[in-house]
Amino acid sequence: MTVVEAAPATGAQHPRRRGGLFWHRDFRLLWIGQATSKFGSSVTSVALPLVAIATLGATTFQVALLAAATWVPWLIIGLPAGAWVDRLPRRPVMVICDIVSALLFLSIPVAAWLGALTIGQLLVVALGAGTASVFFQTAYQVYLPALLTSQEVPEGNAKLQGTEAVTQVAGPGAAGLIAQAFGAVLALLADAIGFLVSAVCLLAIRAREPRSDEKRRSTSLRREIGEGLQFLLRDPYLRVLAVFGSVSNLGLIGYQAILVVFLADEVGLSPGLVGGLIGGMSLGGVLGAVLATPIARRYGTARGLILSELVAAPFGLLIPLAAPGPRLVLAVLGGVILVAGVVAGNVIKGSFRQTYTPHYMLGRVTVSMQLLNFGTIPIGALLAGALGTALGVRPTMWIMTGGLALTGLILLVGPIRRDRDLPSRPASIDQA
Repeated sequence: MTVVEAAPATGAQHPRRRGGLFWHRDFRLLWIGQATSKFGSSVTSVALPLVAIATLGATTFQVALLAAATWVPWLIIGLPAGAWVDRLPRRPVMVICDIVSALLFLSIPVAAWLGALTIGQLLVVALGAGTASVFFQTAYQVYLPALLTSQEVPEGNAKLQGTEAVTQVAGPGAAGLIAQAFGAVLALLADAIGFLVSAVCLLAIRAREPRSDEKRRSTSLRREIGEGLQFLLRDPYLRVLAVFGSVSNLGLIGYQAILVVFLADEVGLSPGLVGGLIGGMSLGGVLGAVLATPIARRYGTARGLILSELVAAPFGLLIPLAAPGPRLVLAVLGGVILVAGVVAGNVIKGSFRQTYTPHYMLGRVTVSMQLLNFGTIPIGALLAGALGTALGVRPTMWIMTGGLALTGLILLVGPIRRDRDLPSRPASIDQA
Protein backbone atom coordinates (compact mmCIF):
# COMPACT_ATOMS: atom_id res chain seq x y z
CA MET A 1 0.00 0.00 0.00
CA THR A 2 1.30 3.42 -0.97
CA VAL A 3 1.81 5.77 1.97
CA VAL A 4 1.02 9.38 1.12
CA GLU A 5 1.42 12.45 3.27
CA ALA A 6 -1.36 14.96 3.00
CA ALA A 7 -0.40 18.56 2.43
CA PRO A 8 -0.22 20.20 5.84
CA ALA A 9 -2.81 22.79 6.63
CA THR A 10 -0.75 25.06 8.80
CA GLY A 11 -2.66 28.16 7.73
CA ALA A 12 -5.65 28.67 10.01
CA GLN A 13 -9.08 28.53 8.42
CA HIS A 14 -10.40 32.08 8.54
CA PRO A 15 -14.03 33.21 8.44
CA ARG A 16 -14.92 34.40 4.97
CA ARG A 17 -14.66 38.17 4.81
CA ARG A 18 -14.44 40.68 2.02
CA GLY A 19 -10.87 40.54 0.81
CA GLY A 20 -10.53 36.84 1.62
CA LEU A 21 -6.94 35.89 2.32
CA PHE A 22 -5.88 39.51 2.74
CA TRP A 23 -7.09 39.02 6.35
CA HIS A 24 -4.54 36.19 6.70
CA ARG A 25 -1.52 37.95 8.24
CA ASP A 26 1.19 35.62 6.97
CA PHE A 27 -0.30 35.42 3.48
CA ARG A 28 -0.54 39.21 3.44
CA LEU A 29 3.17 39.48 4.21
CA LEU A 30 3.99 36.96 1.48
CA TRP A 31 1.75 38.90 -0.90
CA ILE A 32 3.37 42.28 -0.10
CA GLY A 33 6.85 40.86 -0.56
CA GLN A 34 5.96 39.17 -3.83
CA ALA A 35 4.12 42.25 -5.15
CA THR A 36 7.14 44.46 -4.50
CA SER A 37 9.61 41.94 -5.89
CA LYS A 38 7.52 41.23 -8.99
CA PHE A 39 7.15 44.95 -9.67
CA GLY A 40 10.92 45.33 -9.62
CA SER A 41 11.36 42.29 -11.88
CA SER A 42 8.75 43.69 -14.27
CA VAL A 43 10.71 46.92 -14.46
CA THR A 44 13.86 44.93 -15.17
CA SER A 45 12.20 42.95 -18.00
CA VAL A 46 12.13 46.21 -19.99
CA ALA A 47 15.03 48.10 -18.38
CA LEU A 48 17.67 45.37 -18.84
CA PRO A 49 17.27 45.06 -22.64
CA LEU A 50 17.05 48.87 -22.86
CA VAL A 51 20.36 49.11 -20.99
CA ALA A 52 21.86 46.62 -23.44
CA ILE A 53 20.48 48.45 -26.49
CA ALA A 54 20.82 52.12 -25.49
CA THR A 55 23.90 52.04 -23.26
CA LEU A 56 25.98 49.22 -24.75
CA GLY A 57 24.69 49.06 -28.34
CA ALA A 58 23.71 45.38 -28.12
CA THR A 59 22.55 43.44 -31.19
CA THR A 60 19.23 41.60 -31.48
CA PHE A 61 20.98 38.30 -30.76
CA GLN A 62 22.74 39.70 -27.66
CA VAL A 63 19.41 40.96 -26.28
CA ALA A 64 17.87 37.52 -26.88
CA LEU A 65 20.93 35.95 -25.22
CA LEU A 66 20.22 38.01 -22.09
CA ALA A 67 16.68 36.63 -21.98
CA ALA A 68 18.02 33.09 -22.44
CA ALA A 69 20.64 33.48 -19.70
CA THR A 70 17.94 34.04 -17.11
CA TRP A 71 16.45 30.61 -17.80
CA VAL A 72 19.53 28.46 -18.53
CA PRO A 73 20.00 27.59 -14.80
CA TRP A 74 16.77 25.56 -14.92
CA LEU A 75 18.50 23.20 -17.32
CA ILE A 76 21.70 23.00 -15.29
CA ILE A 77 20.56 22.78 -11.66
CA GLY A 78 16.78 22.41 -11.86
CA LEU A 79 16.49 18.77 -10.82
CA PRO A 80 18.91 18.80 -7.86
CA ALA A 81 17.38 22.10 -6.70
CA GLY A 82 13.99 20.39 -6.32
CA ALA A 83 15.46 17.64 -4.16
CA TRP A 84 17.38 20.15 -2.03
CA VAL A 85 14.26 22.25 -1.51
CA ASP A 86 12.36 19.16 -0.34
CA ARG A 87 15.11 18.63 2.27
CA LEU A 88 15.55 22.22 3.46
CA PRO A 89 13.27 24.72 5.24
CA ARG A 90 11.85 26.78 2.41
CA ARG A 91 11.61 30.23 3.93
CA PRO A 92 15.38 30.63 4.64
CA VAL A 93 16.08 29.45 1.09
CA MET A 94 13.76 32.16 -0.26
CA VAL A 95 15.31 34.87 1.92
CA ILE A 96 18.85 34.00 0.79
CA CYS A 97 17.74 34.04 -2.85
CA ASP A 98 16.18 37.50 -2.41
CA ILE A 99 19.36 38.93 -0.88
CA VAL A 100 21.61 37.45 -3.58
CA SER A 101 19.35 38.77 -6.34
CA ALA A 102 19.29 42.26 -4.79
CA LEU A 103 23.10 42.41 -4.72
CA LEU A 104 23.36 41.21 -8.32
CA PHE A 105 21.04 43.87 -9.71
CA LEU A 106 22.61 46.55 -7.54
CA SER A 107 25.96 45.79 -9.21
CA ILE A 108 24.72 47.07 -12.60
CA PRO A 109 24.15 50.75 -11.68
CA VAL A 110 27.34 50.69 -9.60
CA ALA A 111 29.35 49.42 -12.59
CA ALA A 112 27.67 51.96 -14.88
CA TRP A 113 28.53 54.83 -12.56
CA LEU A 114 32.14 53.60 -12.54
CA GLY A 115 32.17 53.36 -16.33
CA ALA A 116 32.88 49.62 -16.23
CA LEU A 117 29.56 48.12 -17.39
CA THR A 118 29.77 45.47 -20.14
CA ILE A 119 27.49 42.98 -21.88
CA GLY A 120 29.46 40.28 -20.07
CA GLN A 121 28.40 41.65 -16.69
CA LEU A 122 24.76 41.81 -17.78
CA LEU A 123 24.98 38.14 -18.77
CA VAL A 124 26.56 37.21 -15.43
CA VAL A 125 23.83 39.05 -13.54
CA ALA A 126 21.13 37.37 -15.64
CA LEU A 127 22.67 33.94 -14.98
CA GLY A 128 23.09 34.60 -11.26
CA ALA A 129 19.58 35.97 -10.82
CA GLY A 130 18.23 33.03 -12.84
CA THR A 131 20.02 30.58 -10.53
CA ALA A 132 18.53 32.26 -7.46
CA SER A 133 15.13 32.15 -9.16
CA VAL A 134 15.35 28.36 -9.61
CA PHE A 135 15.61 27.88 -5.84
CA PHE A 136 13.17 30.66 -4.94
CA GLN A 137 10.39 29.63 -7.33
CA THR A 138 10.67 25.97 -6.35
CA ALA A 139 10.63 26.77 -2.63
CA TYR A 140 7.78 29.24 -3.14
CA GLN A 141 5.58 26.64 -4.87
CA VAL A 142 6.08 24.26 -1.94
CA TYR A 143 5.82 26.95 0.75
CA LEU A 144 2.39 28.28 -0.26
CA PRO A 145 0.48 25.01 0.40
CA ALA A 146 2.25 24.81 3.79
CA LEU A 147 1.06 28.33 4.64
CA LEU A 148 -2.56 27.84 3.55
CA THR A 149 -5.17 25.09 3.71
CA SER A 150 -5.87 23.11 0.54
CA GLN A 151 -9.17 25.01 0.15
CA GLU A 152 -7.33 28.34 0.32
CA VAL A 153 -4.59 27.46 -2.19
CA PRO A 154 -6.61 28.34 -5.36
CA GLU A 155 -7.56 31.73 -3.90
CA GLY A 156 -3.96 32.33 -2.86
CA ASN A 157 -2.70 31.50 -6.33
CA ALA A 158 -5.31 33.72 -7.96
CA LYS A 159 -4.41 36.67 -5.73
CA LEU A 160 -0.67 36.24 -6.27
CA GLN A 161 -1.06 35.77 -10.03
CA GLY A 162 -3.40 38.75 -10.21
CA THR A 163 -0.98 40.96 -8.33
CA GLU A 164 1.87 39.78 -10.53
CA ALA A 165 -0.23 40.73 -13.54
CA VAL A 166 -0.80 44.22 -12.10
CA THR A 167 2.94 44.67 -11.60
CA GLN A 168 3.46 43.61 -15.22
CA VAL A 169 1.19 46.47 -16.21
CA ALA A 170 2.83 49.08 -13.99
CA GLY A 171 6.43 47.84 -14.26
CA PRO A 172 7.08 48.25 -17.99
CA GLY A 173 5.46 51.68 -18.00
CA ALA A 174 7.53 52.75 -15.01
CA ALA A 175 10.66 51.34 -16.65
CA GLY A 176 9.99 53.26 -19.84
CA LEU A 177 9.36 56.53 -18.01
CA ILE A 178 12.41 56.16 -15.74
CA ALA A 179 14.59 55.16 -18.70
CA GLN A 180 13.43 58.15 -20.73
CA ALA A 181 13.87 60.61 -17.85
CA PHE A 182 16.95 59.29 -16.03
CA GLY A 183 18.37 56.42 -18.08
CA ALA A 184 17.58 52.71 -18.09
CA VAL A 185 20.37 51.87 -15.62
CA LEU A 186 18.65 53.73 -12.80
CA ALA A 187 15.44 51.73 -13.33
CA LEU A 188 17.25 48.55 -12.22
CA LEU A 189 17.46 49.91 -8.66
CA ALA A 190 13.74 49.17 -8.35
CA ASP A 191 14.44 45.46 -8.73
CA ALA A 192 17.14 45.45 -6.05
CA ILE A 193 14.83 47.27 -3.62
CA GLY A 194 11.98 44.88 -4.41
CA PHE A 195 14.07 41.83 -3.52
CA LEU A 196 15.09 43.39 -0.20
CA VAL A 197 11.46 44.16 0.69
CA SER A 198 10.54 40.55 -0.14
CA ALA A 199 13.27 39.26 2.20
CA VAL A 200 12.05 41.46 5.08
CA CYS A 201 8.43 40.33 4.60
CA LEU A 202 9.43 36.66 4.57
CA LEU A 203 11.38 37.10 7.81
CA ALA A 204 8.27 38.61 9.45
CA ILE A 205 6.04 35.58 8.75
CA ARG A 206 5.16 33.75 11.98
CA ALA A 207 3.93 30.38 10.69
CA ARG A 208 6.34 27.50 11.20
CA GLU A 209 6.93 25.00 8.44
CA PRO A 210 6.61 21.28 9.13
CA ARG A 211 10.00 19.61 9.39
CA SER A 212 11.30 17.46 6.58
CA ASP A 213 11.05 13.70 7.00
CA GLU A 214 14.44 12.64 8.39
CA LYS A 215 14.11 9.20 6.78
CA ARG A 216 13.78 10.77 3.34
CA ARG A 217 16.72 13.08 4.01
CA SER A 218 18.91 9.99 4.52
CA THR A 219 18.21 8.72 0.99
CA SER A 220 20.49 9.65 -1.88
CA LEU A 221 19.89 12.83 -3.85
CA ARG A 222 19.85 10.85 -7.09
CA ARG A 223 17.12 8.56 -5.80
CA GLU A 224 14.97 11.49 -4.68
CA ILE A 225 15.36 13.18 -8.07
CA GLY A 226 14.36 9.92 -9.75
CA GLU A 227 11.22 9.61 -7.62
CA GLY A 228 10.04 13.06 -8.67
CA LEU A 229 10.70 12.39 -12.36
CA GLN A 230 9.00 8.99 -12.25
CA PHE A 231 5.90 10.44 -10.59
CA LEU A 232 5.69 13.12 -13.29
CA LEU A 233 6.30 10.82 -16.25
CA ARG A 234 3.83 8.17 -15.06
CA ASP A 235 1.00 10.58 -14.27
CA PRO A 236 -1.21 11.18 -17.35
CA TYR A 237 -2.31 14.66 -16.25
CA LEU A 238 1.00 16.14 -15.15
CA ARG A 239 2.75 14.59 -18.15
CA VAL A 240 0.48 16.34 -20.65
CA LEU A 241 0.74 19.66 -18.77
CA ALA A 242 4.54 19.40 -18.77
CA VAL A 243 4.69 18.79 -22.53
CA PHE A 244 2.23 21.61 -23.17
CA GLY A 245 4.23 24.04 -21.04
CA SER A 246 7.47 23.11 -22.79
CA VAL A 247 6.15 23.63 -26.29
CA SER A 248 4.11 26.75 -25.55
CA ASN A 249 7.07 28.46 -23.89
CA LEU A 250 9.07 28.19 -27.11
CA GLY A 251 6.69 30.58 -28.82
CA LEU A 252 5.72 32.62 -25.77
CA ILE A 253 9.25 33.46 -24.68
CA GLY A 254 10.44 33.58 -28.27
CA TYR A 255 8.27 36.56 -29.13
CA GLN A 256 8.75 38.18 -25.71
CA ALA A 257 12.56 37.96 -26.01
CA ILE A 258 12.55 40.26 -29.04
CA LEU A 259 9.43 42.29 -28.24
CA VAL A 260 11.40 45.31 -26.96
CA VAL A 261 13.63 45.21 -30.07
CA PHE A 262 10.54 44.87 -32.28
CA LEU A 263 8.77 47.84 -30.72
CA ALA A 264 11.87 50.05 -30.39
CA ASP A 265 13.63 49.37 -33.71
CA GLU A 266 11.05 47.87 -36.09
CA VAL A 267 8.01 49.93 -35.04
CA GLY A 268 10.12 52.94 -33.99
CA LEU A 269 8.63 53.69 -30.56
CA SER A 270 10.35 55.71 -27.82
CA PRO A 271 11.34 53.98 -24.55
CA GLY A 272 8.32 55.51 -22.81
CA LEU A 273 5.92 54.17 -25.46
CA VAL A 274 7.63 50.76 -25.43
CA GLY A 275 7.05 50.47 -21.70
CA GLY A 276 3.49 51.77 -21.99
CA LEU A 277 2.58 49.35 -24.78
CA ILE A 278 4.00 46.32 -22.96
CA GLY A 279 2.23 47.48 -19.82
CA GLY A 280 -1.02 47.70 -21.79
CA MET A 281 -0.56 44.14 -23.03
CA SER A 282 0.05 43.00 -19.47
CA LEU A 283 -3.44 44.17 -18.47
CA GLY A 284 -4.51 40.79 -19.76
CA GLY A 285 -2.78 39.21 -16.79
CA VAL A 286 -5.08 41.06 -14.39
CA LEU A 287 -8.07 39.96 -16.44
CA GLY A 288 -6.89 36.35 -16.52
CA ALA A 289 -6.28 36.18 -12.77
CA VAL A 290 -9.71 37.64 -12.05
CA LEU A 291 -11.48 35.28 -14.46
CA ALA A 292 -9.58 32.06 -13.63
CA THR A 293 -11.71 31.05 -10.64
CA PRO A 294 -15.10 31.93 -12.24
CA ILE A 295 -14.10 30.08 -15.43
CA ALA A 296 -13.04 27.00 -13.45
CA ARG A 297 -16.24 27.13 -11.40
CA ARG A 298 -18.50 27.61 -14.43
CA TYR A 299 -16.92 25.16 -16.86
CA GLY A 300 -14.81 22.95 -14.58
CA THR A 301 -11.05 23.09 -14.06
CA ALA A 302 -10.21 20.78 -16.99
CA ARG A 303 -12.53 22.48 -19.48
CA GLY A 304 -11.61 25.91 -18.13
CA LEU A 305 -7.92 25.17 -18.71
CA ILE A 306 -8.53 24.09 -22.30
CA LEU A 307 -10.75 27.13 -22.91
CA SER A 308 -8.14 29.53 -21.51
CA GLU A 309 -5.23 28.16 -23.51
CA LEU A 310 -6.83 27.06 -26.78
CA VAL A 311 -9.02 30.11 -27.44
CA ALA A 312 -6.72 32.92 -26.30
CA ALA A 313 -3.40 31.96 -27.93
CA PRO A 314 -4.37 32.70 -31.58
CA PHE A 315 -4.95 36.36 -30.66
CA GLY A 316 -1.17 36.69 -30.35
CA LEU A 317 -1.09 36.85 -34.16
CA LEU A 318 -2.30 40.45 -33.86
CA ILE A 319 1.00 41.53 -32.23
CA PRO A 320 3.18 41.39 -35.39
CA LEU A 321 0.68 43.75 -37.06
CA ALA A 322 1.95 46.60 -34.85
CA ALA A 323 2.84 49.82 -36.67
CA PRO A 324 2.82 53.52 -35.75
CA GLY A 325 -0.71 54.84 -35.45
CA PRO A 326 -4.02 52.95 -35.07
CA ARG A 327 -2.41 49.53 -35.68
CA LEU A 328 -0.82 49.73 -32.24
CA VAL A 329 -4.31 49.04 -30.84
CA LEU A 330 -4.36 45.64 -32.60
CA ALA A 331 -1.08 44.69 -30.93
CA VAL A 332 -2.35 45.69 -27.49
CA LEU A 333 -5.63 43.81 -28.01
CA GLY A 334 -3.78 40.68 -29.12
CA GLY A 335 -1.39 40.88 -26.18
CA VAL A 336 -4.18 41.43 -23.65
CA ILE A 337 -6.18 38.38 -24.73
CA LEU A 338 -3.10 36.18 -25.10
CA VAL A 339 -1.76 37.08 -21.65
CA ALA A 340 -5.23 36.69 -20.09
CA GLY A 341 -5.41 33.13 -21.33
CA VAL A 342 -1.88 32.32 -20.17
CA VAL A 343 -2.44 33.68 -16.66
CA ALA A 344 -5.87 32.05 -16.23
CA GLY A 345 -4.34 28.75 -17.32
CA ASN A 346 -1.40 29.20 -14.95
CA VAL A 347 -3.72 29.79 -11.98
CA ILE A 348 -5.67 26.61 -12.74
CA LYS A 349 -2.54 24.53 -13.44
CA GLY A 350 -0.63 25.81 -10.42
CA SER A 351 -3.45 25.15 -7.96
CA PHE A 352 -3.99 21.69 -9.45
CA ARG A 353 -0.33 20.71 -9.13
CA GLN A 354 -0.02 22.02 -5.57
CA THR A 355 -3.07 20.15 -4.25
CA TYR A 356 -2.80 17.03 -6.45
CA THR A 357 0.85 16.12 -5.82
CA PRO A 358 1.78 14.42 -2.49
CA HIS A 359 3.34 17.20 -0.43
CA TYR A 360 6.49 15.30 0.53
CA MET A 361 7.59 15.25 -3.12
CA LEU A 362 6.00 18.51 -4.29
CA GLY A 363 9.36 20.25 -4.64
CA ARG A 364 10.77 17.50 -6.84
CA VAL A 365 7.66 17.15 -9.00
CA THR A 366 7.37 20.94 -9.34
CA VAL A 367 10.97 21.36 -10.42
CA SER A 368 10.73 18.37 -12.79
CA MET A 369 7.81 20.08 -14.53
CA GLN A 370 9.60 23.40 -14.48
CA LEU A 371 12.73 21.80 -15.91
CA LEU A 372 10.65 20.77 -18.93
CA ASN A 373 8.63 24.00 -19.02
CA PHE A 374 11.45 26.46 -18.38
CA GLY A 375 14.12 24.41 -20.10
CA THR A 376 12.72 25.38 -23.49
CA ILE A 377 12.71 29.08 -22.60
CA PRO A 378 16.39 29.74 -23.41
CA ILE A 379 15.93 27.70 -26.58
CA GLY A 380 12.97 29.87 -27.57
CA ALA A 381 14.86 33.07 -26.79
CA LEU A 382 17.98 32.01 -28.70
CA LEU A 383 15.89 30.73 -31.61
CA ALA A 384 14.07 34.07 -31.80
CA GLY A 385 17.38 35.93 -31.67
CA ALA A 386 18.90 33.80 -34.44
CA LEU A 387 15.79 34.02 -36.65
CA GLY A 388 15.52 37.76 -35.97
CA THR A 389 19.09 38.23 -37.17
CA ALA A 390 18.66 36.00 -40.23
CA LEU A 391 15.10 36.79 -41.34
CA GLY A 392 14.26 40.07 -39.65
CA VAL A 393 12.41 40.89 -36.45
CA ARG A 394 8.85 41.13 -37.82
CA PRO A 395 8.94 37.79 -39.71
CA THR A 396 10.26 36.17 -36.54
CA MET A 397 7.37 37.62 -34.54
CA TRP A 398 4.99 35.96 -37.02
CA ILE A 399 6.75 32.61 -36.67
CA MET A 400 6.74 32.68 -32.86
CA THR A 401 3.15 33.82 -32.40
CA GLY A 402 1.98 31.44 -35.14
CA GLY A 403 3.53 28.46 -33.42
CA LEU A 404 2.11 29.57 -30.07
CA ALA A 405 -1.41 29.70 -31.54
CA LEU A 406 -1.29 25.93 -32.18
CA THR A 407 0.08 24.74 -28.85
CA GLY A 408 -3.29 24.51 -27.08
CA LEU A 409 -4.05 21.43 -29.20
CA ILE A 410 -1.63 19.46 -26.99
CA LEU A 411 -4.13 19.66 -24.12
CA LEU A 412 -6.55 17.60 -26.20
CA VAL A 413 -4.18 14.64 -25.94
CA GLY A 414 -4.75 12.41 -22.91
CA PRO A 415 -7.44 12.40 -20.22
CA ILE A 416 -7.87 16.16 -19.75
CA ARG A 417 -10.20 16.50 -22.74
CA ARG A 418 -12.59 13.91 -21.29
CA ASP A 419 -12.97 15.49 -17.84
CA ARG A 420 -14.98 18.41 -16.58
CA ASP A 421 -12.70 18.85 -13.57
CA LEU A 422 -9.11 17.90 -12.93
CA PRO A 423 -8.82 15.20 -10.22
CA SER A 424 -8.00 16.02 -6.60
CA ARG A 425 -5.43 13.24 -6.25
CA PRO A 426 -3.71 10.61 -8.40
CA ALA A 427 -5.68 7.50 -9.33
CA SER A 428 -2.81 5.30 -8.05
CA ILE A 429 -3.50 6.59 -4.54
CA ASP A 430 -7.21 5.80 -4.79
CA GLN A 431 -6.34 2.27 -5.87
CA ALA A 432 -3.71 1.74 -3.18
